[in-house]
Parts: sequence; C-alpha cells; structure tokens
Amino acid sequence: MKRSVKIILVIVVLVLIFGGYYGYKVYQVIMGSEPLTGELELIPAAMNPLPPVTKENADWPNWRGASFEGKNETTGTQTDWSRGLKKLWQVNYLCQDKSTASWSSPVVQGNRLIVPGRDEKNDLLFCINADSGELIWLGSYEAETGTSHGPGPRATPFISEDKVYSFGRSGDLVCWQLEDGKLLWRKNVKDAGGSEPSWGYSTTPLVLDNMVIVQGGGSAQVIAYDKLTGDLLWKSMEGEAGYSAAITMNLDNEIKLLIYQGTGLSCLNPSDGKVLWTVPWPTEYGVNATTPIVSDDIIFHTSGYKMGCEALKVTQNGYSILWKNNVMEAQHSDPILINGYIYGYSGESARNNGQFKCIELSTGKEMWSTGQIGQGTTTFVDGHLICLDIKGNLFLIKPDPSGFKKVGQIKPAIRNVKNPAWTVPVVANGKLYLRYLQQLVCYKL
Repeated sequence: MKRSVKIILVIVVLVLIFGGYYGYKVYQVIMGSEPLTGELELIPAAMNPLPPVTKENADWPNWRGASFEGKNETTGTQTDWSRGLKKLWQVNYLCQDKSTASWSSPVVQGNRLIVPGRDEKNDLLFCINADSGELIWLGSYEAETGTSHGPGPRATPFISEDKVYSFGRSGDLVCWQLEDGKLLWRKNVKDAGGSEPSWGYSTTPLVLDNMVIVQGGGSAQVIAYDKLTGDLLWKSMEGEAGYSAAITMNLDNEIKLLIYQGTGLSCLNPSDGKVLWTVPWPTEYGVNATTPIVSDDIIFHTSGYKMGCEALKVTQNGYSILWKNNVMEAQHSDPILINGYIYGYSGESARNNGQFKCIELSTGKEMWSTGQIGQGTTTFVDGHLICLDIKGNLFLIKPDPSGFKKVGQIKPAIRNVKNPAWTVPVVANGKLYLRYLQQLVCYKL
C-alpha cells in the first residue's frame, strides 16, 4: 500500500474516533493549512532608492549559520532577561490570506534579511532591512502547491556572494539578485525526475563551489545545478527525498557531501554525485529532517518516530557505528554540539512536552534531561543556547554537562501563537529574529 494512502486511512480513523471539531482539527493539522492568527498587514511599498548591500562579521547567510553548526559569532549579548529584550521592529505580512502558512527561517547578510512567504497563488521572497524592518524588495513567482501544513515554503534560503537561492515546497529552485531581487533563473526539480515528498520540499539549498544542491526525490534524489546558469550538472540516486539540509564533511582534506534522504544517510562525491556509502535509517514516514552533526571524523544523526540516534566513525573506506540508542529522538529540531556534548530537544514537535537533553558525543551517554522548557528549537550564541518552544516562549540556557542551567526566559516572545511555532530562532549581528507564520519579530541582543 502506498504511504499516501496509509496516511489518508489514518486520518479517516482519527476523524471517526474523535469526531466533529477534534476530527476536523486533526485533518487540518495533517493535511490542511494552519490558519493565521494575530494581526495581518498588507505588504508595504519597497524602499526607494534601495540601500547598498552591506556585510558584517556576524552574518547568518544560510541554514544553521555560516559554520553550518547552529552558532553565531555575536558577542556581548544581554543575559539579564528579567525586563525582557528590547523589540526593534516587527512585520506581520509574510503570509497573505488565511491559509498560506509558511515556516522558512530568515537569513541575514549585513542590512539584508531574506525570508520566504506566500500569498494565495505565489511564492514570495521578502528582502527586509535587518536594522529597521523596512521592505527593500519583494520577489514572487506563481506556484501551485499542496496544502499539507500550508502551501508556503519550508526551506531556508542561501545567500552566496551577490545572489540568493530559494527552494519552494513544490520544487522550484530560484536564483535571485541580492541587491534588487531580480529573478535570474528558475528550475523545478520535477523536470529532472524529482518526486515531491508528502510534506513538501523542505531541504535548504547548499551552495558548494560552482553548484547549488537540493534533494529532488524520485529518479533525482539529489540534484546539482550550476549556480550561475541553473544548468543541470548531475543527479544521483533514486528514492524518497528527505527534509534535511545537505552539508559537507572534510575527511583527510577531501570534501564529502552528506545527504540525509528519506531512508538513510548517504555520503557522496560532490564533483559528480557518486555514492560512496549509505547508512540505512528508514523512519515510519520517510521523515529524516534534522541536520547531521559533523565533528572531525564522527557524524551524529537523529530522527523521531522511535528511531533514536547514532554516531558513526568515518574513514575513506566507509563507516563504522560507534554507538546507537534512543536517548535522543529529534523529529525536526536540530541539536547543537558544544565542547563534545550534544544539546537538543527530543520528542514529538507538535506537543509542548518534550525533553531537552545533554548527551556525550563520544559515548551516547545521557548527562541530563529536563522537561522545563517544553518542545522547540534552539540556536547558540556567545556561550548560551537560545531556545524557542512551540508556544512562542523564549529561554536562555547555559550549556553545562553537569546539569540543566536556565539563565532567563521571556513568556511569550511571540504573541498570538495558536499552532506550533516551528521556525528556529536566528541570531545575526547582535539581533534575534523570531518567525511565526506571517510574523517576524526582531529583538536587540
């Protein structure tokens, strides 16, 4: 039986069990679009003239930041949150219409913040002044999308030099000019043999050398395009696309490409897409959504659905399993490695009763676990973890393997949160950016 049919049957059973209002809510969350709540603004006019493009020392140009580790170089951050944080600006127009949910996180280079959104018919890409909240430019293209968890983009864009790359939930990979938002080229992975996964394309693009790489699924599980022209360079493997970002690993001064696809973790040669090895890791719904962690020759990866986590030791000839357990089961919340210890959420991402844990990378030993900060996402800056739970509450945590140490909290940091706030907090150049559907809030750190 096809997985899509299984999902529909599960929905029918749940509707029959819960009935009425609760059955509808189950259907809405699984197959529909989370409705927008709170203030909804019209998109304002763009700035004129456009400010020049700038660059700073603590930018956040791509998924998980410049280091791909979920860390930012901002220093001197405020740790006394007893009076909250100063809100610099807020916009409420990233999603237009009531059923246009979009979850992508922002990226930042200097004065330009890039974040995707959606209206009734179009994928949108906003360029906002990171300092003032003014709209610099707006890009758009018409795209037909499904409605599972909303039609808006999930993937985080990638800023590279004078261009930015976005990836829509229906498979549109688009290259834009960073300065003014001019659309330079657009390709859809389905034209190369891709097949959309159940919850839409979600893998953030990876710009590497002359390539931009995404997961396409189908007969084009991994695809590399020329970053300047959009020409197809290579495609590799067959099977279901995962929901995780591609990252690289330096092994004996050779760059390898890691792809957390629908049924496992694969290592590829980035120049031609040749598969070097694959670790089987099939979840119940083909959802491998977290970003693997690389530490020298060790790779850590984790998934939900009772899959757990494991650490691999990698050589030029392949890999061996260091350890495997169920201490951490991260559904789509990326853990962070700090001084040999992994900190992150474990549990189902739609319920605010997960566990935040610290485990030792070398052994998989659980150092501690707490249920005090719900379920959510996390980022690291200036010696601290900033955690956002799915209700919009913010926590400041001091990472320490000897025990859980909460330094501060703000309840709530995002208002009018009625559905899970899944988008990861982003820190760039002394500012904290929180996104929930149509809202984007900027705080001074």
